[in-house]
Amino acid sequence: IDHFTTWKKGIVKKYEAGQDISTELQIGAALVVEAAARAGAKEKTAVLQFAKQLTTQDSPEAGLLVATNDKLADVMFRLRDKSLLTTYPQIFDLEVEIRRAGFSTWYELFPRSASAESGKHGTFKDVKRLLPRVAEMGFDTLYFPPIHPIGEHKRKGKNNSLTATDSDPGSPWAIGNRTGGHKDIHPELGTLKDFQDLIKAARGLGIEIAMDIAYQCAPDHPYVKQFPQWFKWRPDGTVQYAENPPKKYEDILPFNFETEDWENLWLELRSVIDYWIDKGVTVFRIDNPHTKAFAFWEWMIGEVRKTNPEVIFLAEAFTRPRIMERLAKAGFNQSYTYFTWRNTKKEIEEYMTELTKSEMRYFFRPNFWPNTPDILPPELTQGGENAHIRRFILAATLSSNYGLYGPVYEFGFTEPMPGKEEYIDNEKYQLRNWDWEAWTKIKEVITRVNRIRKENPALHSTWNICFAETTNENIICYIKTDRRSGNRLIIAVNLDSYNTHSAQVKIPLKDLGIQSGQQFLVRDLLSGDKYRWQDEWNYVQLNPYEMPAHILRIEQPDIQSR
Repeated sequence: IDHFTTWKKGIVKKYEAGQDISTELQIGAALVVEAAARAGAKEKTAVLQFAKQLTTQDSPEAGLLVATNDKLADVMFRLRDKSLLTTYPQIFDLEVEIRRAGFSTWYELFPRSASAESGKHGTFKDVKRLLPRVAEMGFDTLYFPPIHPIGEHKRKGKNNSLTATDSDPGSPWAIGNRTGGHKDIHPELGTLKDFQDLIKAARGLGIEIAMDIAYQCAPDHPYVKQFPQWFKWRPDGTVQYAENPPKKYEDILPFNFETEDWENLWLELRSVIDYWIDKGVTVFRIDNPHTKAFAFWEWMIGEVRKTNPEVIFLAEAFTRPRIMERLAKAGFNQSYTYFTWRNTKKEIEEYMTELTKSEMRYFFRPNFWPNTPDILPPELTQGGENAHIRRFILAATLSSNYGLYGPVYEFGFTEPMPGKEEYIDNEKYQLRNWDWEAWTKIKEVITRVNRIRKENPALHSTWNICFAETTNENIICYIKTDRRSGNRLIIAVNLDSYNTHSAQVKIPLKDLGIQSGQQFLVRDLLSGDKYRWQDEWNYVQLNPYEMPAHILRIEQPDIQSR
């Protein structure tokens, strides 16, 4: 029995019920004194100081802050009475992931569009030139679509047309041709050495290169001839191409995971991961994992982690919820989500509650993307620059892991393919050239918010969210706190791209360690403005043409000084 944790939960419940907790604080102090007897001489005085603080505060709120202090919890766990320990008969595997699995900031670009010269195919050396820009914007993970040779047979043309010209580069996801496959690099991007030099240079700036792994082949991939048993053949003698109705991918052939030769298929696919790990890659974004066998992912990820526990796998699966959850249980560190289509206050609150308060909290780690090369949602198309800023701020403050596809995002591109939620003149099918030095308001906000994310531990977790009541459905407000550092944030966002809105927001004072009637100072980390608030209900007004959000940090009273 963990007597201290049991006591702590009990005193919190009694406080929330409005009961007197003075006796409970004395009981807690006695537990701390008992623990001090098990401390070394140097630590004993500090432990006894906690006991004194529990019984000498001038208010129940202040006493509760001491009782729930993370440092006290750490001390009490370390000094627990080990004579009360028992051994559970069943043994469980424990996996400890690296920090980047829980807090990361992704930026996606097409290396072939990195050239400064119009019409010229970009290279890894061109991307290396862009690394300072990526770092300055605050991203720590740079993700590339597949970098392998691209199929020539059934190659797609501009805007996914079935007929390609000689100048069309094809889709990077149509992997493989006569020059190589999944363990080779597209010759126009550069050499393996160029790629490894890029990884090293990026790492020097605190950036990891994330590689796309798409387990599929172009019709002229060497695998198709070498291992025909790995594919599903149709009566007309062709291989079944990939489909995701209404989309058709005539240039892509999926593997048949029900092949009788599945063991050799699994071994070969795992060897692809091992090959790129050996070349320096530690982050993989897996394309459409829901179309492959769950058992394969459990085996492959498990085997990789035995030798390389630092490797991160992101599941790109926009599919049914239970399947996405099953993939997370199979071992994926992070998962794409439905955030892209959650826009209203009700939708966002319900979805975040599902992610953070249900059993999903224990196995599904979300990564929020407001756009992808495949997805230009109507919210961005219709809302323009204001919507881009709003959706970015939501992604970056709701989730500790987020990503965006650029530079179309920071440039505010909004033109879709007619009748589709997809960018026109899509980089998936053609080279694009960008003015990488161009300034935009969206880029400035991205840079500022990424700095705020790094400096505020409350944004390093997805699970610590608490929604606040507002008097306007166009204003969403949520609280994020980090008890260890005392960092406390109040985020308010205007969900309307076109109109200024105001609201009263109800602040959970008890949860923030603020006494009723007490004034407290908040600083807007986006603008630098300061506001002095008091009591539960406080006023916000947000103009989407100026800034659609507040990221307010509570600076007084100081939670650590109480």
